[in-house]
Amino acid sequence: MRPEQWETFKKAARREKMDKIPMAMIIDSPWIPGYLGIKHLDYFLDPELWFQSNLKIMEEFKEIIFVPGWWMEYGMAAEPSILGAKIKFWQDNTPSEYHTLYRLEDIDSFPEYEVEADGFAGLTLHRIGMARQRILDAGYILPMVTARGPLCTAGFVRGTTNFMIDLVEDPKGAHKLIDLCTRVVIDWLKAQQKVMGDGVESIFILDDIVGFINEEHYLEFAHPYLKRICDAFPKDWVKVYHNDAEVDACLDHLPDAGFNVLNWGKQKHIMEVKKRVGDRMCLMGNVNPLEVAVRGTPEEVKEETLEVLEGSGGEGIILSVGGGTSPGMPRENILAMLEALEEYNAKRSTSVAGTGR
Repeated sequence: MRPEQWETFKKAARREKMDKIPMAMIIDSPWIPGYLGIKHLDYFLDPELWFQSNLKIMEEFKEIIFVPGWWMEYGMAAEPSILGAKIKFWQDNTPSEYHTLYRLEDIDSFPEYEVEADGFAGLTLHRIGMARQRILDAGYILPMVTARGPLCTAGFVRGTTNFMIDLVEDPKGAHKLIDLCTRVVIDWLKAQQKVMGDGVESIFILDDIVGFINEEHYLEFAHPYLKRICDAFPKDWVKVYHNDAEVDACLDHLPDAGFNVLNWGKQKHIMEVKKRVGDRMCLMGNVNPLEVAVRGTPEEVKEETLEVLEGSGGEGIILSVGGGTSPGMPRENILAMLEALEEYNAKRSTSVAGTGR
């Protein structure tokens, strides 16, 4: 993102008064290759194609803040590959991972991890280092480091079904795995910060597995570890949390974990989410990412976007889809969101001016 976009995002994240509601979208390897008509493997393995692809998207949609911006990520491969998960790559899809931790007790036999060298984490850091100066020279910055969360990483390494069973049948072993994954996440974020430089002042955590558990399990197996991650970084940093699964169990507690911004899915209406978190978080959402943003007409996208904006009350929101930008979301639907936002901001500006505020 550009420096002025980051300043806008920071203000919104901190719920400062703003003349206009901004729009931000999470974009990464699921969406970019398909949108540009290129192979996923070429996007991952050709540094020049990766750079030009990201530059093209940012230049094409100058009004949108792309999060985290210049994201060098091999699908969801980096974090689980640090702990030995098997990764498969495909020509026309993001990589998939397969668990290799068949027994929790085998954690004791794991070799010491080294995020700077292990798996696709090492490759990611090298690519960031290669591109960093070129990104800065093009007028963009790298303010945000990114990682999958501890439960998400644990699910990749152990297998989601096995991990869910562990929470009930072997909670002590589950805690041991989650603790290991939390240490990996913190070290991985700090390794990215080191390569990106002093401009970093935000973390972005993605953990959908939190949406698979109840509130009791959230408070035991997720909240302390998410808080530990937030606490590992300066208090004034912007901390963004993504979970486009169900957020009912965690919703009331996320601000206490230390997060400023919530990007959530289509399951909960923005009015309910806003009522529950109040002024404790900025909401980044919540246009239906698949049935509307991908499959809907521009008219339907515009209608839903306006409905989301109205539900927000015009405060404490960064307009986005409910989660990451789904593969196949067409240009005309992105433009429809922008058009709706422009109309809403104009009406909001007129309304505020009329009240003399």
